[in-house]
Amino acid sequence: MRVLVADDDPGTLAILENLLQSWGYLVVPARDGEEAWTQLEGPARPQMALLDWIMPDPDGAEICRRLRRIQGHDYVYVILVTARTRKEDVAAGLEAGADDYVMKPFDADELRARLKVGERVLAFAGGLVAANNMLRTMALTDELTGLLNRGAILGRLDEEHARHGRTGVPMSLLMVDIDHFKDFNDTFGHVAGDSVLAAVGHALRGGCRPYDVVGRYGGEEFLILLPAADDELGHFIAQRLRHIVEQTHVPFDGRRLRVMVSIGSATLRGGLPKRSETLLRAADAALYRAKGRGRNRVSVAMEKDYREDD
Repeated sequence: MRVLVADDDPGTLAILENLLQSWGYLVVPARDGEEAWTQLEGPARPQMALLDWIMPDPDGAEICRRLRRIQGHDYVYVILVTARTRKEDVAAGLEAGADDYVMKPFDADELRARLKVGERVLAFAGGLVAANNMLRTMALTDELTGLLNRGAILGRLDEEHARHGRTGVPMSLLMVDIDHFKDFNDTFGHVAGDSVLAAVGHALRGGCRPYDVVGRYGGEEFLILLPAADDELGHFIAQRLRHIVEQTHVPFDGRRLRVMVSIGSATLRGGLPKRSETLLRAADAALYRAKGRGRNRVSVAMEKDYREDD
């Protein structure tokens, strides 16, 4: 663990540096407040900091205040080293953002114990960050397919619609539906249906460009956002995805289940439609026509599909 040790007294700095190195820490020394702040404001800041309170500007307390104002997920555990013994001074240091303090002249065993407390706090905080990240991912992800779930993909649709309003770059939206999906469930059971959903989701993700966004809209339907894709490119990608899925055979119970999809394509261009919901309805109308024309095909939204209620 990297520990910043800041003290303007060369003798104290050397003692602290030697002690911490003997305890297995990687020491980053600083001879005054300015050097200490330079180390802490950078992206590769140490995980812990042992700061002398009384240093040339900025002092230890001011460094704490600055650090907490810019603090992100990479939390720095700060211990103030001070000769001040009044309770009001200690409270002021903690209010400035310090996590702990050590009185001068310090006891080596006490200092080591307080550093160990800091390690435990950082380990606990790191676990919380990892858990929060996992929960955030779970909240946005469809468990079966690993794609974005309905809420997440609709949120991204709103974001891309707003981006189009700023840049004018077109975007196509594909609505994909697995043909005859009910037959898989009725004939082979829901486990087979789940296998088909997972396989189609994997095929769609693999057939898209790296920056396209794929999500499960619900049931056997998927939504795909194609940034910087006009009508022609959107139709081309949709046909490619339809062909990829058609070549996908899902292994199940000694069989190879053949899967096909129908796709409706709609495009956001020239600031229209004004609402993302209208674009979604246009893609849905195109999908409905693809189903009605025999399935396993792509249909592009017509001008009438983009009508909006004022």
